Amino acid sequence: MSPIPRPAPTPPVVHSLREQIREHIVEGIVSGRWKPGERIVERRIATELEVSQTPVREALRELESLRLIESAPNKGVRVRNLTAADLEESYPVRAGLEQIAAELAASALAEDCSALEPHVAALYEADRTADGTAQVRHTVAFHRELVRAANNSVLLHTWEGLGIEVFTALSIRWLGTVQKSYAEEHEALVQAFRRRDPDIGTLVKSHVLGCAPRA
Repeated sequence: MSPIPRPAPTPPVVHSLREQIREHIVEGIVSGRWKPGERIVERRIATELEVSQTPVREALRELESLRLIESAPNKGVRVRNLTAADLEESYPVRAGLEQIAAELAASALAEDCSALEPHVAALYEADRTADGTAQVRHTVAFHRELVRAANNSVLLHTWEGLGIEVFTALSIRWLGTVQKSYAEEHEALVQAFRRRDPDIGTLVKSHVLGCAPRA
């Protein structure tokens, strides 16, 4: 088995103001700054980040569509009290989408897995140091590259609409969802693509379902 190369430095991704605010709020929820049931005050976030309330409102609306927060008349916006069952719901949908992606991308990834390999290398380091943040980041990035390799914009847009990064982070950090090795499981998928495994779609689907939190 050939060694997985170490990840090359990548330029920073420039996010829109709304995306930066969204990430700020998500990190606050995941880290426990805002706890389940706690109110998130739009004006306070705008003041803290020195922005207008409009992009904050847009970010909150997006997070509500992901079911991470909820709003009610005269009660404002609050963090949803998510359970393992809530987090688990998206995984069968995600698994189906990634099965399709794997089957569409099989030929391309059999020839070139270079988009996946750096994230496997990064996951080995994240596993070694028990770096949960890096585990989330590179797990999601690996699967995003897998879906992107299918070269189907509708599929990619639908996958991203599930809020994969948010729910992966919550599953790992809130519920302690763990695998025996994030790196080894993802390297196994790379090897399956390389050997043109005819069951690659089923392997990817089983992998995703195996990552789901258990209610």
